[in-house]
Amino acid sequence: MKAVVITEFGEPDVLRVQDVPDPTVRAGEVLIDVAAAGVNRADLLQRAGHYPPPDDSPEWPGMEVSGTISAVGADVDHWTPGDQVCALLSGGGYAERVVVPQGQVLPVPKDVDLVDAAALPEVTATVWSNVFMAAGLRPGEVLLIHGGSSGIGTMAIQLATQIGAKVAVTCGTQEKLERCRDLGAEILINYREQDFVEAVAEATGGRGANVVLDNMGASYLSRNLRSLAYGGRIVVIGMQGGAKTELNLNHLMSRRAALIATTLRARPAGEKETIMASVGQHVWPLLSSGVVKPVIHARLPMTEAAQAHRIMAGSQHVGKILLTT
Repeated sequence: MKAVVITEFGEPDVLRVQDVPDPTVRAGEVLIDVAAAGVNRADLLQRAGHYPPPDDSPEWPGMEVSGTISAVGADVDHWTPGDQVCALLSGGGYAERVVVPQGQVLPVPKDVDLVDAAALPEVTATVWSNVFMAAGLRPGEVLLIHGGSSGIGTMAIQLATQIGAKVAVTCGTQEKLERCRDLGAEILINYREQDFVEAVAEATGGRGANVVLDNMGASYLSRNLRSLAYGGRIVVIGMQGGAKTELNLNHLMSRRAALIATTLRARPAGEKETIMASVGQHVWPLLSSGVVKPVIHARLPMTEAAQAHRIMAGSQHVGKILLTT
């Protein structure tokens, strides 16, 4: 089969379509003929040599796909060939076919296009597991999302507003902020022109945000702490602003706050299955009813994977970038 492989670590042009061995279906797994794969920042890190895949995953990138099941392994009890699905992967999604444990697969939601469904597994699992399962966002609380126009951000806005939370976002342009407003964000902060600590305080009457979803890491930690309400929770899911910084524990203790840091890719299969089951229970009905939708910036053929990575690296996109087979 064909796959987009990393010929050497480096810039986007190191991505090449090459022949690779077909995957073998094992017990408890399904084989999916891929319609599309989602592009994630983890793929860019892997391409640069900073985020190797788990030992049991293919070497080529891709952490989510949509497509049609073509075969099932032994002990698979609720999927059959012909089912249209999307799936969360540890890697290998930039390819014509993938195998994945059955518990990491969900059906394509009603009225969602098969290709567009590739935009769902990673963002829904990330947002649901962090904002709701780990941080416990509740109705009436304030969620601050850094990178509100990203794939994760656009999904987090929609899910938070659906439970009755108030959403604040940071973005770098007015156009991106307006797109976030269209999705339900109420507090719009241009991080190039405003101090988000002051903006959140002003918008909340000095109370602060109850939950912060942070993709920046070290460079934002101290300001995130100052943005928190009493009893607030920070969830760090990325390190675009670095990995090392000093932490004043007094800030955490004085606010009775919690700092949570997670990754999704390295979790054991059982944890991923639990997350996907919860996503299927709570998020899929919202997608099937149309009140929550995937936000797609671009659909490109897999032969243009390098261009997809350039678009993401330039941070000019709103929503997800997809690669189609």
